[in-house]
Amino acid sequence: MAQQLLMPKATAIWLVDNTALSFDQIAQFCKLHPLEVKAIADGEAAQGIKGLDPISTGQLSRDEIARAEANPNHKLKLSEPKVRVPESKRRGPRYTPVSKRQDRPNAILWLVRNHPELKDAQISRLVGTTKSTIEQIRERTHWNSANLTPMDPVTLGLCSQIDLDMEVEKASRGRPLPTAAELGATLQSAQETERMSPNFEREEEREIDADAVFAKLKSLKSSPKDKDEDEDDRF
Repeated sequence: MAQQLLMPKATAIWLVDNTALSFDQIAQFCKLHPLEVKAIADGEAAQGIKGLDPISTGQLSRDEIARAEANPNHKLKLSEPKVRVPESKRRGPRYTPVSKRQDRPNAILWLVRNHPELKDAQISRLVGTTKSTIEQIRERTHWNSANLTPMDPVTLGLCSQIDLDMEVEKASRGRPLPTAAELGATLQSAQETERMSPNFEREEEREIDADAVFAKLKSLKSSPKDKDEDEDDRF
């Protein structure tokens, strides 16, 4: 995990009050806008926040500050931490904000329909729900089943696209390959088409003989003289 500055605004206040660094240098180091740093220096922003000494917290050295003060183009760099804290792995279902909890059933329905390969535990990790809720939505016994609408959990902000893709990839690893019946009709292979007779022609590619067509039409069309002879024979 990339190292991050602790309490950026409090650090910016301390640097403004105790160093000769430029607003741009402080803004770059604290990930703030230069105008916001200027407002802090003028007393118009961050009022009531106590400055935090980055030297005492081990995030910045005095030598680094001195180099930046001597060179306005120098960018401050965070000091390497003396102790590496391992990143804690999240266990259990994902926390969902209260404002988005009403969207979880719609997200579960979308996952059940569009990714049936996902297990209940995976869906629980993605949207932060319980297995009993997932089973109720699968079996349509949920109290609000009639009003549920499938909605993408990524669009709802319940999970990221990366997390969804990772869970789908994990679920797809153990699935057997689809059979020919599941895939449906496919095109013939090149070997099969090469075995076909060389005289094979598609009907629409055959040339049309104009003389033959008109000759056939003339034979079907009877002349007025023949028609009169036929009427005389009747009498």
